[in-house]
Amino acid sequence: MLLLGGIALLIIGILMIIAPDEIYEIVESWKNNSASSPSDLYKLNTRIGGIMFSIVGLAGIIVYFIS
Repeated sequence: MLLLGGIALLIIGILMIIAPDEIYEIVESWKNNSASSPSDLYKLNTRIGGIMFSIVGLAGIIVYFIS
């Protein structure tokens, strides 16, 4: 289970780093009445969150293979 969770977090993290605009469309766009794109701060926060997800996912995968 740790391996699957690590892989899932790693994939989500990579998607958050590479495509914050698509993450915005899926998660946040329905909350916004205007048809604007996400702000630069939203993109930065999404990428930082993606880095964190990726680190935790890699740690989970490494721990699975070590133990």
